Amino acid sequence: MSDIVLHDYWRSSAAYRVRICLNLKRVRYTSVAVNLLEGAQTAADNRAINPQGLVPTLVVYGRALTQSLAIVDWLDATFPEPAMVSGDPFVRSGQLARALVVAADIHPINNLRVLKRLEQQFCADQGARDAWYRHWVVEGLTALEVMAADTPEGPFLGGKAPDIADLCLVPQLYNARRFGVPINDMPRLCAADAAMAALPEVAAAHPDCVRPN
Repeated sequence: MSDIVLHDYWRSSAAYRVRICLNLKRVRYTSVAVNLLEGAQTAADNRAINPQGLVPTLVVYGRALTQSLAIVDWLDATFPEPAMVSGDPFVRSGQLARALVVAADIHPINNLRVLKRLEQQFCADQGARDAWYRHWVVEGLTALEVMAADTPEGPFLGGKAPDIADLCLVPQLYNARRFGVPINDMPRLCAADAAMAALPEVAAAHPDCVRPN
């Protein structure tokens, strides 16, 4: 087994971000599947390395790293090229702000455990859960489209090269399409997503490429 192990679920947005980053930085790793639909994330073996009972967890020489953006930060510090955040404080602040629109504002209230809670506690049916999901995605992405206008000329949100916001954008648009969220009126985001999809390293991280047989 590799010295770097990603505890992963093929359709997890947070894990997808980390896979893209690992690939862009050409970091070799081994993947261990954690089946969220079967509740494997809450099992004792996963909680032993991730007390929240979530994915992803990146285990490096036996040390467990959790939270996708914290993992990206570690990867950036350890494997500097290509950089996911700038050394310029103002540029870095903008990059993180755009990333956090997805990672802090959209994704946490739309992930699997929240959708399940809506069903279990509030008796929300599938239609209601889908409407909840779409509302928060549209609100967040609409703001991100405006914010993206302030970035350097593309094709990526990071300008001529992907940055941490692009890592977050790709999985979110993948999920937006799954849930039928209208995104055609978000040309800046769609262009950045298309530019990312054209990169072999990003394509290799796509859920369809890592889905267990």
